[in-house]
Amino acid sequence: MKKIILPFLAIALLASCANNESKETKTDAAKTEVSAKAPQFFGEKITEDGATPSDSLKAMMGDKTELNCKLSGKVDAVCQKKGCWMELKNNDGTSLRVTFKDYAFFMPKDGAGLTAIVDGIAKVEVTSVADLQEYAKDDGKSKEDIAKITEPLKELVFEAKGVILK
Repeated sequence: MKKIILPFLAIALLASCANNESKETKTDAAKTEVSAKAPQFFGEKITEDGATPSDSLKAMMGDKTELNCKLSGKVDAVCQKKGCWMELKNNDGTSLRVTFKDYAFFMPKDGAGLTAIVDGIAKVEVTSVADLQEYAKDDGKSKEDIAKITEPLKELVFEAKGVILK
């Protein structure tokens, strides 16, 4: 009789553990959804104070090749591999690529559409063909689109030491 009852008890115990695990997962998902509405901080703790729209960066730079500043803008794209870069969309249709100081933190891959405040250094850089192709690959572009990238690009880029997403 014990040989029959013991396996049934073991199955019942395992089933009850599985139910508790799925309840915890649902609770964790609800917590994540609620916290997604609150600002999220990455890297160094920064504030929103003094942030200017990313559209104004070119005018702020003037003839400089580097500028410490704080910008705000709408996230247009995030690296879908790791979240190791993002792009802020400007009103003129261009984007500003943002990377993260010392590769120390990453953005959530589902961050597109959120508003970002970034604090760090804007720079004029020449981005190599290899890097441009890697960015396109990370962004999910087709092999044909990646193959079309054949020239380096002189562009404004931003290295953030801290980011707020909201």
